[in-house]
Amino acid sequence: MAFDFATPVARRHPAGGRQSNGSSSWPSQKWHRYGDDVLPLWVADMDFVSPPAVLEALRARVDHGVFGYGQVPDSLRDTLCAWSERHYGWRIEPDWQLWLPGVVPALHLASLALTEPGDGVLTITPIYPPFLRVAERTGRVHQQAAMAEPTAPGEPWRLDLEALEAAITPRTRLLMWCHPHNPTGRVWTRDELSGLAELAERHDLLVVSDELHCDLLLDEGARHVPLAAALPELAARTLTLWAPSKTFNLAGLTTACAVISDPTLRRHFATVAKGLMPDGNVLGLVAAEAAYAEGDPWRRALLKVLRGHRQALVERVARWPGVAMSAPESTYLAWLDLRQSPALVGCDSPQQILLQRAGVALSDGADFGTPGLVRLNFGTTAVQLEAALVRLDAVLCG
Repeated sequence: MAFDFATPVARRHPAGGRQSNGSSSWPSQKWHRYGDDVLPLWVADMDFVSPPAVLEALRARVDHGVFGYGQVPDSLRDTLCAWSERHYGWRIEPDWQLWLPGVVPALHLASLALTEPGDGVLTITPIYPPFLRVAERTGRVHQQAAMAEPTAPGEPWRLDLEALEAAITPRTRLLMWCHPHNPTGRVWTRDELSGLAELAERHDLLVVSDELHCDLLLDEGARHVPLAAALPELAARTLTLWAPSKTFNLAGLTTACAVISDPTLRRHFATVAKGLMPDGNVLGLVAAEAAYAEGDPWRRALLKVLRGHRQALVERVARWPGVAMSAPESTYLAWLDLRQSPALVGCDSPQQILLQRAGVALSDGADFGTPGLVRLNFGTTAVQLEAALVRLDAVLCG
């Protein structure tokens, strides 16, 4: 089946989504944060219509017309079990699944459920910004360690196990992990994961593994292996987070799943969630089941598009003096180092300069714990990506 990833979708001023005063009644964080003259390549939200199977399932559910309290259907649990075994080689059980309204709420719940006030919550930087706020929001102690930066242009960012261990204290209880990694796009090596496992066991750490981007590995033939499956010795201390949101562009339907094989961890997590989290989003659950059951052809087609966009970006970055990028191994996010760009010498915030001078909105590396870098979302049409790159050329090539 052919899927359309080429036609731009009107998101700033969608047909049928206008109020009488001309403003949008379907506001988008991505497209309405900045003015009409700005091209947004920032938040991890693709500009592609979701899979046809998902749209058909949602239409059928909407046609029913009643949206009362729902519950997670057994068919969804079974569908996710089948997806895990088929795509990751990991056999999970239906009762390991706790469905939730998003991965970010799950990160906060994990801190509340698995640690005590004053305990340390550890992560690496750069990292997806909500990781950096969990400890403070939940009355815990934030701890972080920097990754090892590339030693040469194009080389990958790497896990620095010595730095990670140095950040651990006797009160460190929880490690928040991102696998694959956002924002660098790293797919961790077996050696890195083995080192992580040894460290976690030696210091008796629990691990939350955010695997939100795991179905978007870009290299041909690459296969995601969940942390708990790659290292069975970690399974009893690991909480795995999955969601269809990034893969199938369903973030606004706020549906994710915590997979927890250990019954004690699962019970603690579920107990804390009661009263803090709403019951399942009835449309989000429908969309998740349709995506995992019938969305794989669309996903495979998407990966071909993203590989092409990644290559176009690699070639473009090579023309920007002083700009470095390690080609992402996963997802549709690129991590650009602008600290040596002659065009941005002396700039405190490259993100702001590019917003002002180029009219392109990128994510600020300072929010990820690493100032001087930006994250660029290439999950958009080729036409929209090229338009943004032309604008960036005007600033970064000069």
